Amino acid sequence: MMSPLHQAALTTPDAIAIETSHDGVNTSTNSHVNSRINYARLSGLVRHVVQQLQSQGVKHGDIVACVSHNNIEMICLYWACVDAGWIFLPLSPRFADVQINQLIKRFALQWLWTDTPSKKTTIKINHWLDIDLPQNVPQAASSVTKIPAHQASNIILTSGSSGTPKAAMHCLINHVSSAKGAATSIPLTTTDAWLLSLPLFHIGGLAIIHRCTLAGACIVLRNPSQSLAEQLRGSSITHVSLVPTQAIQILQQQPEAFSHISALLLGGGVIESALIEELQHLHINAYTSYGMTEMSSQITTAKANLSGHHGRPLPSRQLSLKEGVIWVKGDCLFLGYLTENGLTLPVDEQGWFCTHDKGQLDSEGQLSILGRVDNMFICGGENIHPEQLEAVLLSHPNVAQAIVFPIDDATFGHLPAAIIDYCAVDNSHGVDAGHIAAFDAKNIEVEAIDIDAINLQLSQLVESTLARFKRPRQFFMWPKEVISGGLKVPRKSIISAILTQIAASKKAQ
Repeated sequence: MMSPLHQAALTTPDAIAIETSHDGVNTSTNSHVNSRINYARLSGLVRHVVQQLQSQGVKHGDIVACVSHNNIEMICLYWACVDAGWIFLPLSPRFADVQINQLIKRFALQWLWTDTPSKKTTIKINHWLDIDLPQNVPQAASSVTKIPAHQASNIILTSGSSGTPKAAMHCLINHVSSAKGAATSIPLTTTDAWLLSLPLFHIGGLAIIHRCTLAGACIVLRNPSQSLAEQLRGSSITHVSLVPTQAIQILQQQPEAFSHISALLLGGGVIESALIEELQHLHINAYTSYGMTEMSSQITTAKANLSGHHGRPLPSRQLSLKEGVIWVKGDCLFLGYLTENGLTLPVDEQGWFCTHDKGQLDSEGQLSILGRVDNMFICGGENIHPEQLEAVLLSHPNVAQAIVFPIDDATFGHLPAAIIDYCAVDNSHGVDAGHIAAFDAKNIEVEAIDIDAINLQLSQLVESTLARFKRPRQFFMWPKEVISGGLKVPRKSIISAILTQIAASKKAQ
């Protein structure tokens, strides 16, 4: 098959492929504040990067790692890997150097590119790669390499909601099938522009790249000098992927930022009904989805709805429930996990992959997610599903995020406890508190909130909505030192941080 990038360069050469506020091409000699690169030029830049890295010694099948924020060079590097048969491995720039060095050793990495020169003094790699994007490149390809559809193209590190990352490997057909299926629910054209609000080391970021390229649409890089709302309001962006707290904050502060958005894709966990009601009230075209790295992003997609379902499986995906657990397969299913002993694909005899998510299908085949199998715990003989409690806690106006987890108890075995990201209520921007009551108030002091009173209200809320035995017995403040790099909350990392606090407190007593 042909690279979707070079196909776009042939069919829509003048369409804008990338828009950025910081020109990544020879920045030392270029003074442009904004930069637009069309598909013909991007195709030429990618072919130039292939030649550059081949001259530096990179060979077919090699893993090419990079530590970088989203930028033009990183996008070029990905497509160069697709062309040359290298395996693109993006690493979060938030990783500690010691963690990157461990990954280098774990996967015997030889090649690394970074946009941060200071990393070269602390990261131990055999070969540092140089990428220099020139101002002028030939835009017409004399020949385009055919790519084996199932040739490995990238690795995405994923731990789902856990801590230790697994190395999920994909091929081009995974991403193309994923993008084509997603387009049946959220269409894209050459006049559309999708904000690359997710990092490329996250499957959601790579998914945006493929969706836009297949459609000849524009990828818009984040402008670090602007807030998210400012960039949405002052640009031609038509599509954006956000977590619920981001959407709430924009609705509270600058709701007009959504006025020209054709599609808002919400992900990252439970979406409270108040947010959906406000989006519907403002006629904002919002979608929810169920997806995972192993299925190359989205599995199901639906218009945001108060019933809480995530829609039916998209084309090229199959979904089945076995004893209430979701199993999936299809053209989007990844190649497997790369381990020290090679590639392993954990599927059953019929090729089904277990997601370890619990779900249910309604009479119309719409999927609802009930939670993770491995999150459930037993309290006094009763099953506790944390996600059920979290949904109730999130309905409180002063709760931005919530995680429920078990703490040991001599009598009941385990008791539920809750980690809460408390937030302030803001009605100063005219948004009805009955619709949107809370926002991600990073600039508001938590101390200004009566946390004890809120915790009492939360206990009463769970008792009145679910059952008394399910109420959290302890509440903990959200650990701000744990940072999420994508849509999903790093659940186990956050719980681990709280357990460390508990252990330290007991030791000090």
